[in-house]
Amino acid sequence: MKLKKLVLTGAAGRLGSYLREPLSKLCDELVSTDINDVGNLYEGETFIKADLANFDDMMGVIEGAEMVVHMGAIVDEAPFEELLGPNFVGSYNVWEAAHKHGVRRVIYGSSIHAVGMYPKNEFINTEVAHRPDTFYGLAKCFTEDLGRMYWEKRGLESVHMRILSAAQVNNPRALGSWLSYDDLIQLVTRCIDTPVTGFAVIYGVSNNDRAPVDNAKAAFLGYRPKDNAEDFAADVLAEADVLDPHDPGHMCHGGPFASVELGNSGLAGMNVIDDRKKS
Repeated sequence: MKLKKLVLTGAAGRLGSYLREPLSKLCDELVSTDINDVGNLYEGETFIKADLANFDDMMGVIEGAEMVVHMGAIVDEAPFEELLGPNFVGSYNVWEAAHKHGVRRVIYGSSIHAVGMYPKNEFINTEVAHRPDTFYGLAKCFTEDLGRMYWEKRGLESVHMRILSAAQVNNPRALGSWLSYDDLIQLVTRCIDTPVTGFAVIYGVSNNDRAPVDNAKAAFLGYRPKDNAEDFAADVLAEADVLDPHDPGHMCHGGPFASVELGNSGLAGMNVIDDRKKS
């Protein structure tokens, strides 16, 4: 199945940089959009600078699309007022524009932070109640509920990928939470080419021995992750300090986001390396 037009929001971000090329091969026209430029374009790709918080921008970008891969957002905890436009209003704008233009499906980059306050020793599935660790996580809860409502009231399909951590494995938490870029690409591809999805929430995580979530609900997509963070375990554990079991940042699914004060950066406590792909 090859789509005529596919839209990718957040195309200038780290994860967007790895999705652009493979998504361009799934459609005749890939429209990549962001408030920042993406650099050189792939064959069949066009770029439109647009603001998620501007409804007219989203209407223009999404017109004619069959599906939208919505990865755009502020990707860290911040004061609510800063997140409101891109992370909350932006999601509404994407779904409403998709509905008005007859888009078939939205694939959304949700996050473990929607349920980040659950203890990590609870092997949670996607049916547990929302338990956000930050305003950032709250925006993910909002968008998951938005997607369910648009499916039940308006018939717009959506798949919400609760990504755990798609970054280099350089800390003990990542031994369970890692989503490799190859597995991310596979997951998004399966979200696109699965014939029928309705509304679905699944976890974005690789085939890690220490994965702390039950991802059985992703099986219907045909998602079969191949990478395993255990390959890095010996080196990571040899360099790690003893963790405090009373620190929510160590004990909760949300990691450092679970321990920061609301509005303060969660990424500041993580060693995330900006290894975005250059086009």
